[in-house]
Amino acid sequence: MTAPTPVPPGWPREVPPPGAAGWQRRATGWLFDLCPADLRAHAVLARQPVVLAYLAQRHVAAALQATTDAVATLRADLRELVPPEALAESLDALQREQARLESAARAVGLVSEAIRGVRFRPRL
Repeated sequence: MTAPTPVPPGWPREVPPPGAAGWQRRATGWLFDLCPADLRAHAVLARQPVVLAYLAQRHVAAALQATTDAVATLRADLRELVPPEALAESLDALQREQARLESAARAVGLVSEAIRGVRFRPRL
């Protein structure tokens, strides 16, 4: 039995390790999931996973920036329009989304590196 290929901390669970059968196809599907759905209509992105990874990194970074900005300004911008308990609940949801996007940003960076041929080597 062959030992599984090691992956770095933060590697997405949905993507098999590099070298596993079908890993790049699964990585491509996962990257598409991070992007606007309309990008799936462009076959070139499925054929060019380096480009898709680049776009996914930029999309996740933009979403993270927008969420970070919203966390910083939500209360001030909406305090006159939304009840305090709804603001608190919304802020909590945004902070959870911010954490998810931070994790996704790390994961898409790792997948992008793997697509480019960079392999993780655990330190002993």
